[in-house]
Amino acid sequence: MEVLFPNTAIILFWFLTLILAVIPLNLLNKLLLKPKKLEKFLIAQGLRGDPYKISFFDNSKQIYIMKLEQERKSKSIGFSKEAAPSIFSQVHQAVHNYGKNSFLWEGTTLKVVITDPEQIKEVFNKIDDFSKPKLTSIAKYLSVGLIHYDGEKWAKHRKIINPAFHLEKLKGMLPAFSQSCNEMISEWKGMLSLDGTCEIDVWPFLQNLTCDVISRTAFGSSYAEGTKIFELLKRQGNLLMTERYTNIPLWWLLPTTTKRRMKEIERDIRDSLEGIIKKREQVLKNSETANGDLLGILLQSNHAENQGYGNNKSFGMTTQELIDECKLFYLAGQETTSVLLVWTIVLLGRYPDWQARAREEVFQVFGNQNPNFERLSQLKIVTMILYEVLRLYPSLIFFNRTLRRDFKLGNLLLPAQTQVSLPILLIHQDHDLWGEDAKEFKPERFAEGIAKATKGKVSYFPFGWGPRICIGQNFALLEAKVVISLLLQNFSFELSPTYEHVPTTILTLQPKNGANIILHRL
Repeated sequence: MEVLFPNTAIILFWFLTLILAVIPLNLLNKLLLKPKKLEKFLIAQGLRGDPYKISFFDNSKQIYIMKLEQERKSKSIGFSKEAAPSIFSQVHQAVHNYGKNSFLWEGTTLKVVITDPEQIKEVFNKIDDFSKPKLTSIAKYLSVGLIHYDGEKWAKHRKIINPAFHLEKLKGMLPAFSQSCNEMISEWKGMLSLDGTCEIDVWPFLQNLTCDVISRTAFGSSYAEGTKIFELLKRQGNLLMTERYTNIPLWWLLPTTTKRRMKEIERDIRDSLEGIIKKREQVLKNSETANGDLLGILLQSNHAENQGYGNNKSFGMTTQELIDECKLFYLAGQETTSVLLVWTIVLLGRYPDWQARAREEVFQVFGNQNPNFERLSQLKIVTMILYEVLRLYPSLIFFNRTLRRDFKLGNLLLPAQTQVSLPILLIHQDHDLWGEDAKEFKPERFAEGIAKATKGKVSYFPFGWGPRICIGQNFALLEAKVVISLLLQNFSFELSPTYEHVPTTILTLQPKNGANIILHRL
């Protein structure tokens, strides 16, 4: 048995003593001293918020808030009431209690609410200073690809992906939009009773429609081939929403059941997408031409990027990065458009006068023919309606950014690592920015375009703003215009008496209890 010399034992004793002393001090600083110092610093600048408490030991308030949130989400709020409290309780509560200059805590993460258009503009423009927040251990499975990257990696991926979303490329995808929608319309017509009417929940149909569109335009495949990936991504999203304590200190270290399931689903998604990508890469290698779908264009652009650097693959995307971008096609492309479509149908069902005006315009522009790219720009009323729907019901209800360094934002001095929250929903319905009718459905406010409606302020950003504005914005709006036009050509519709207005957030802003609509054949 080895015997320690006395001086060695003493050194080891003091070393262990030092470690045991430092760890509690670091924890004390992280969990209490630093947050309280930051809080005092913000209060001195005129900001207000709930006092910081160590959530590990006092999470009763968090649990109470979650209970209230669940109760609110289970009840119909009605169209006459403000949607934000039931959807966005934490930030809304902070603004309600302390005004627009407020902050809140999520675990040890400090969030400062930013609602001033000039400050919002600076946050969106200074992309090197305001980065994407660090992902939790499970959120990384869904927040992938271009939307999550920063710096040079973001710039490289944006450059490679850009060609897939040029308008000329999107033009060639319109037949896929029409084909998928016409198949859904045929299914709806088969459900009509003898008097030409029926009541259906349009929400699952629209989700399937937009998934079918993405499968065809991104992968050149039918819905049957893409459905596995789509269903797996939905399951990941639902699991992510159940992991409620991700901001409690050290929670990320625990091997939860949710994390295990997320990993299993991730492996299945990766295997499916890797198989699709490898087959397409082989086709591209043999023929040197790409299909006209998003994946084909992406692979060709990536190949060109590698060739530009002597076929050095380190300059293009790796297979895993290509898989992440494919996941993003599905998530962003499917989710964004499906929620835009469902809220558009709900609001047109509630406001039949706007529905009639939109239908008249569609028949004037297209008659009974499928929409074509050249004339879509003539849909002024439809465009106004879509903009207003995006204002009242944006698919994402907030953007978060994290400061890389100490930064002076307007009259605020914010320390590094502060997270700023841009509450889209609250800003889109702010009376000070939009007038007393801010919460009313009034598409005419966009009659002269977005710049006129916002008076040049950054107060409308359903797809983000600045250099990082959503690359798929045109894709989503074109698809929405085609689908709404085809629906208006075939049906009139109204809200069912059974419809319950319960907007809720499951990744995106969705109708919790579906969207029951009564269809009438034209």
